[in-house]
Amino acid sequence: MSPRLTLISREYCHLCDEMRAALEQFRGRYDFEVDVVDVDRDPALEERWGDKVPVLLDGEREICRYFLDHAAVEARLGRMK
Repeated sequence: MSPRLTLISREYCHLCDEMRAALEQFRGRYDFEVDVVDVDRDPALEERWGDKVPVLLDGEREICRYFLDHAAVEARLGRMK
């Protein structure tokens, strides 16, 4: 089963778009899934994250926020391989 990450984002967020695009560089080395969740579609998520997006999660564990942390993502995907 492929590892599954969650990207908390919103539609009008350029940083969210950039993080989503940056994750694609890992596709050649790792088999993983990314669920993109719009924070504005869920009041509980909006309350929890507000303007603190994008945030990349592995389950409930935060990997990075605002900008893709390449080393942290590499470490997480390498561990889940």
